[in-house]
Amino acid sequence: MKKLLSIIVSLLVVCGLLVVCGLLAFGAQRLQTSSGSTGKKVLNLYTWGDYIDPSLLTKFQKQTGYHVNVETFDSNEAMYTKIKQGGTSYDLTVPSDYMIEKMKKAHLLLPLNKSKLTGMKNYDPRFMNLAFDQHNRYSVPYFWGTLGIIYNDKYVQPGSIQHWNDLWQRKYHNKIMLIDSARDVMGFALASMNQSMNTTDPATLLAARNKLNRLSPNVKAVVADEIKMYMIQNEAAIAVDWSGEASEMLAGNSHLHYVVPSEGSNLWFDNLVIPKTAKHFKAIYAFLNFMSEPKNAAQNAEYIGYATPNRKAKALLPKAIRNDRQFYPDNNTIKHLQIYQDLSPAKVGLYNDRYLEFKMHH
Repeated sequence: MKKLLSIIVSLLVVCGLLVVCGLLAFGAQRLQTSSGSTGKKVLNLYTWGDYIDPSLLTKFQKQTGYHVNVETFDSNEAMYTKIKQGGTSYDLTVPSDYMIEKMKKAHLLLPLNKSKLTGMKNYDPRFMNLAFDQHNRYSVPYFWGTLGIIYNDKYVQPGSIQHWNDLWQRKYHNKIMLIDSARDVMGFALASMNQSMNTTDPATLLAARNKLNRLSPNVKAVVADEIKMYMIQNEAAIAVDWSGEASEMLAGNSHLHYVVPSEGSNLWFDNLVIPKTAKHFKAIYAFLNFMSEPKNAAQNAEYIGYATPNRKAKALLPKAIRNDRQFYPDNNTIKHLQIYQDLSPAKVGLYNDRYLEFKMHH
């Protein structure tokens, strides 16, 4: 009886192990499929968090049969590192302007096959053939925006803040929140001095840091995403942040306004590119053409809140959006805006060092 019981137990153990192994194998297969590492009818998109209207992904899948696997990153540098390390099979990613330069230099991008693109004529010529990717050999524009000042008219007289130097007024003691970004904080200090936001001159960067130190009494905090919550909830009077973040703030609080200083600021572009590890080229070009269609690009711009570079899509936006100079500044303002250039690690380190010194001083 014990022997029979032992045999039965052994069989049950073996069967149990087989069931467990089967479940694990099934789970692994499901996980592999969901991560986008297998299958031909997929597109693996590596992008910023919440950077595409989910309903557009559903629409794309229904129209084309391609399932989009989305993985997100929180910085250009994190994206760059992961793609450079290899071992991934991303089909498209969304770097900013200066990062495209860096990725080109590192041979991490594949050139576009222009013969397969049907929507390039829809884009505003002002945002094509830019220095970071001449002739758009590698990139399709996705969104663009600016760095600027958000203020709350409950605490700040409307129209009284129009320039970077306005931030240094004593009446704004402990009222300003800054986005925690070395390039942007150093950048607006440089712009306030009528200097290039791409300067690598050590003396000029030191002067910018010294000017930031004089701003310290007015700085309430240097933060990241929390800046939106503080501004929406009337917990701060002024902030320096990007236009897309500003759009969310303004949508959440009618007392908020966004200003792009006319003397100069950062003009940034996010762009769709093909990493060298891409595999699903039919899906890639189907997606690029889908997102270039004016109706889809307009829907995406309304959902995200950033400015669309698609000229025909802009024409489809509500007048209140397309005529809003806060987010679609006029040509006179745009001509004074500066695109960040890709700097060497040593020069980036110089920016970071001066910025850290300011933060320690604050």
